[in-house]
Amino acid sequence: MTPAVFARTYAAKYPGELFARIRADGFSAVQFNLSCAGLASLPAELPAGIGASIATGAHEAGVAICALSGTYNMAHPNAEHRRRDRVGFANVMRAARDMNVSLVTLCTGSRDAANMWQAHPENSSREAWHALREELDFALSIAHEFNLVLGIEPEPGNVIANAALARQILDEVNSARLGIVLDAANLLPPEAQAWQHEIVAQAADLLGGSLFLVHAKDIDANGVVVPAGKGAVDLPSFVARMKTAGYDGPLVGHNFEEADAPGVAAYLSSIIGDRTS
Repeated sequence: MTPAVFARTYAAKYPGELFARIRADGFSAVQFNLSCAGLASLPAELPAGIGASIATGAHEAGVAICALSGTYNMAHPNAEHRRRDRVGFANVMRAARDMNVSLVTLCTGSRDAANMWQAHPENSSREAWHALREELDFALSIAHEFNLVLGIEPEPGNVIANAALARQILDEVNSARLGIVLDAANLLPPEAQAWQHEIVAQAADLLGGSLFLVHAKDIDANGVVVPAGKGAVDLPSFVARMKTAGYDGPLVGHNFEEADAPGVAAYLSSIIGDRTS
């Protein structure tokens, strides 16, 4: 494993000091978002050459781009809204191809029209599942065309809210181009933290062969996000379980202030046994 970070942790943009700061803080990989290059996360237009330019900038700084965010609300209750988002998502996929980044990350979304991270009573409905399946079919058609893979992240407020539902969608779609982005914190609301080792073990058993990326978010006993190593998630145990499941890719820290980045990088390096940063 290698220590990695969300590019949006940083105020700097590309072109500029973004990748140099990431590397200087001790991260060797980054999950990128096109907003960090001055574009929209789902850009209506993709400037010619931007993907290759971003890839060159990262390479020159010694940072690998491990994934590109293609997040949009794939379960939005308005079908026309989803169709509009497809334009920007397709441009993200083109950018990933041009950046030589194989993995694009997704959000399975919510029936909450205003907030795609917010739980909604209809997230478990047949209609929500059908909308998600339509969007995944669309996304996978582009992934096949561009030779990319897609990673969905179980999120408590989304249609794919847990490891069991993640396994269900993987089995139903049955595509080698669809896998999982796993974050222990998403599996551990405060009331479940006492059983976190059992919950993580179950997730690893269900999803271990389909892990495309692993996140290292941390939360405190009240569910508030804190820098990795400062909360209630047993991240060393989580990392060990991911290794046992066969995962050996980037470990992506996120949801902390830029000032905390060097400490997070050092912590992630320590729990994965990396001493090269």
